[in-house]
Amino acid sequence: MARLGHVRERVGRAADAAGRPAASVRLMLAVKRQPEALVREAVLAGATLLGDNTVQELVAHAPGIADLGPELHLIGHLQSNKVNAALRWATCVQTVDSVALADRLARRCVTLGRDLDVMIQVNVSGEPAKHGVAPECAGALAEHVAGLDRLRLTGFMTVGALSDEDAVVRAGFRRLREVRDEVAGSGVPGTAHATELSMGMSGDLESAVAEGATIVRVGSAVFGDRPARPAR
Repeated sequence: MARLGHVRERVGRAADAAGRPAASVRLMLAVKRQPEALVREAVLAGATLLGDNTVQELVAHAPGIADLGPELHLIGHLQSNKVNAALRWATCVQTVDSVALADRLARRCVTLGRDLDVMIQVNVSGEPAKHGVAPECAGALAEHVAGLDRLRLTGFMTVGALSDEDAVVRAGFRRLREVRDEVAGSGVPGTAHATELSMGMSGDLESAVAEGATIVRVGSAVFGDRPARPAR
């Protein structure tokens, strides 16, 4: 797990360069089809926050690491028909991008008698292949989510622009921070604590930290290239 230590150092340097305490940025490991043994090794090495891109991956490895007590987030698109499976293990769903999904999660959480942390996924780049609401629609969705029973709105998430230009990538991260500040400062009940900014991955975490990220999602920089999907 030497790579894990190197990434922690990167995060610390980025925070220092931005004039922020290193502790203000949490490192999430995006596990992305990694074998259970490797995920366990990472948790035993001190990783406490893990992110899964699909419900199938979450369900596959979560039982084998549950004894270690990591925090498990869903960071990929959640289909409505997978809500029940996701809620067996996820402590947070970072990818709420519609009223329908938020309502489905809330109804199920009421039935289960449990609370769930959620974030609003925002498509700051406008790229059609990416999930998330447009920045101008994020506030309305956040207010709706904040009013739902059993859901706790904790912040906002985005995937950075697919661009080699740092200025373009940073502009998107800055826009998410502006959305967060507008919502958290709105005075609407349930929004004051929506301060998390989940943004930045292996290739752009420094830019994300510079723009205020509180969670960076790193996979390949720790685990290497993700394993191929198994043949069907």
